[in-house]
Amino acid sequence: MLPLISVLSCGKAKTEDKGAANASATTSVTIKGSDTVLPLAQKEAEELMQADASVSVTVVGGGTGVGLTALIDGTTDIAMASRDMKTEEKLKFSEMNKEIEEVVIAYDALTVIVNPANKVSQLTREQLEKIFTGEIKNWKEVGGEDAKIVAYSRESSSGTYEFFKDEVLDKKNYASNILSLPATGAIVQAIGQTKGAIGYIGLAYETKEVKQLLVSYDQGKTFIAPSVASAKDKTYPISRPLFYMFDKKNASKVKTVVDFALSDAGQKIVSEVGYVPLK
Repeated sequence: MLPLISVLSCGKAKTEDKGAANASATTSVTIKGSDTVLPLAQKEAEELMQADASVSVTVVGGGTGVGLTALIDGTTDIAMASRDMKTEEKLKFSEMNKEIEEVVIAYDALTVIVNPANKVSQLTREQLEKIFTGEIKNWKEVGGEDAKIVAYSRESSSGTYEFFKDEVLDKKNYASNILSLPATGAIVQAIGQTKGAIGYIGLAYETKEVKQLLVSYDQGKTFIAPSVASAKDKTYPISRPLFYMFDKKNASKVKTVVDFALSDAGQKIVSEVGYVPLK
């Protein structure tokens, strides 16, 4: 299962000449956390290192909770996050006299996906809540075939898990039989192989192996498809900011990485990866 937690190692991502340059890099920055932010951070790190040989960047996934724990422990310079900090995380940082800077680097449309063979093409927020809390168990209850619903979720350390629970499940608990997977790529793979499956992913992970659902937040009056355009004009209801978080005492060390993420070049990569740029 190694490919599911991606790691970008700077030296290996370059040619031999660039690798030698990276070996003498004056600034080494570690980024860890959100699987949603991961493909964006990887691509930006690659381009930044190609443009600036003085910077070496390592990017590791694992979930927002993992990234924030690493930031608390001092084992990462930047935490990638797909949700706001929890109260207990803020308290932990406060106890340690760490003042955390939160920088929004992009926006995402959280996408509900099913197997392409599924005839269902749209669901209301209420139907999604009932599916993921276990009240609706069969696709025929929402206009589909007589088939068992197999619901997939990220693990509880995931910011996407927390965001989906708060915004879609109305803070209700997931059903006990939900299948939790450690990475977004694993959810795409599982749903692509399971006819009755449903799950949720960041927009950049959408592929032809799965089918996006239109979602309604007005009891079925209007259904909106997830896209960069619908997230940008805020018509798609499950949109969210994506963050870089870091200790303010570390600001000078991470400045090059954060500035690149916010630059025109960095924001161009946001669009290329499949997320929504800030402007």
